Amino acid sequence: MKRKSIYITLAIVLLLGSSAYLFRTQLAIVAFDLFMAKDVEESLQHSYKPLQSDKTPEPVVMQSEPFSVMLLGSDQRDQEAARSDTLIYAVVRPMESKVLLISVPRDTYVDIIGRDRKDKINHAFAFGGHQMAKDTMEAFFDEEIDYYASINFEGLKNVVDAMGGVELPIGKDIVNKGRDHEKFTVEANKPIYSGEEALNYVRYREDSDFNRAKRQQVFLDAAAKRLKSLDQIGKVPELIQIMGDNFQTDMQPKFIIDLAKQMLTGGKVDMTSFTIMGEGMRIGGVYYNDPDMEDVEEARNLIDSWMDPNTKAAELLQPVDAEKQKLK
Repeated sequence: MKRKSIYITLAIVLLLGSSAYLFRTQLAIVAFDLFMAKDVEESLQHSYKPLQSDKTPEPVVMQSEPFSVMLLGSDQRDQEAARSDTLIYAVVRPMESKVLLISVPRDTYVDIIGRDRKDKINHAFAFGGHQMAKDTMEAFFDEEIDYYASINFEGLKNVVDAMGGVELPIGKDIVNKGRDHEKFTVEANKPIYSGEEALNYVRYREDSDFNRAKRQQVFLDAAAKRLKSLDQIGKVPELIQIMGDNFQTDMQPKFIIDLAKQMLTGGKVDMTSFTIMGEGMRIGGVYYNDPDMEDVEEARNLIDSWMDPNTKAAELLQPVDAEKQKLK
């Protein structure tokens, strides 16, 4: 009888142990709700910066419909004037854990809404902050944007360090050595890269605007995978605190928390990337990227497909020429 009770106890332990492993993400979410959610929501309140054009916030409910976000990476340091170094039109489909990233190279020559002139798209943020950047990107794609989210270089570096680094597919050394550029080297084939190295990876500018945009997409995918791992969930409050004033968005704190939990408990986050290509040109001695209008039209079609809640996951449009879109 004693031996039988030992077997029963062992079976129960194994069952509980396997259940804890199988449902480890769900258990972590429960722990998050119990012990961390309130602190995280309070911290996010400091980053919540609605725009003048934002509509009155609706009650936050479980996000099921696709929505769009303008993602900006700012080059602001200390009290310097800021420009948007990274510009991405993102479509998030939370029910399928799918994200579309459409990058616009920073030197792309566009109409700057509110300035009645054409200029590099990254200057819109310098001229008029998030509102002008959003208005300009909406006009460029002829598509509305639901939200914005931006982080500056210091915030990106510190967040990566707090995550314990990030894996990046760097096959050969990246060396920034131009006369007028900040000097740095990112070594190839390291198992993990620090915040400073990740920042230099996305900022490297001595090849092409296209490759720079693709590296930014690669970094976002790598960071998402790192965050998805179980050992990062407990670090969420620390990451939010670290971002602090370096992070701004018009997404309500509860919306962000509920969306994060929804994505964490869903399947693997699948990212599809597309970059607007173009031809280099000079006007008055200044370099610009003249956008390929066929790429712009393809981007609009991708956005329409991904934003349509009736589009099934298997029917979502994909970039036409995958080979053309690879990091060179």
